[in-house]
Formats: sequence, structure tokens, C-alpha cells
Amino acid sequence: MGQAQQELTDTTLEEKVLEFIKAVAIDKFVNLSREELEVMLNLDSLKTSRVYQEGKQEGREEGREEGREEGREEGREEGALSTKLKMIPKLIKLGLSIEQIADSLEVDVETVRKNTQQ
Repeated sequence: MGQAQQELTDTTLEEKVLEFIKAVAIDKFVNLSREELEVMLNLDSLKTSRVYQEGKQEGREEGREEGREEGREEGREEGALSTKLKMIPKLIKLGLSIEQIADSLEVDVETVRKNTQQ
């Protein structure tokens, strides 16, 4: 138990020290690129550390999940628009004006016009 607490403390301390060093480096070397800082501070060993690798993996997973969610949302929006566009010819046959259709479907007038010409 004591060893586990020591390792946890060491990891937490290590993370805090690394964050402090990064903050100082960024503050003092604002004109240097990330690559130049890595070379200057010899951060190759940091990249191979477990903390760095875990953080990198978490970042990838979060990025993938955000990408999936954005893709789902875009798909839903495209599906909703497609459904609205399919309704345009039916609404024209019912005698609604282009402006009325645009208003009721919550699309712009130009979108309705384009879809009546097809």
C-alpha cells in the first residue's frame, strides 16, 4: 500500500514538475518552435515516458470520439435536409408559393428554387 501511494505521489509530482517546466519554457522561449524546444530541452525521453504515451493515447481517443460525434451530427443534418427537399415537389403541387415552402421547411428561398428546377 505504501509503495502504491509513493508511486502515485511520484507520478503526480512528476506531472506537476513537467507542467511547470513546460510553462516556463513556453514563457521564456515564445519565439521558438515546438521542435526547437524539444531539441533544446532534450525531450526525447519525455516522449517515451508512460505519462506522455498515455496522454497521447487519451488525446487520440478523444479526437476520434469527437470526430465520430461530428460525423453523426452532420449525417443527421444531411438526412433532415434531404427529407425537406423531397417534400418540395409535393408542396408545389399543393399550390404553396416558394416563399411559403421555404418558411414552412425552414430553408432559404434559393434552396427551394433550385429544387423546383430539377
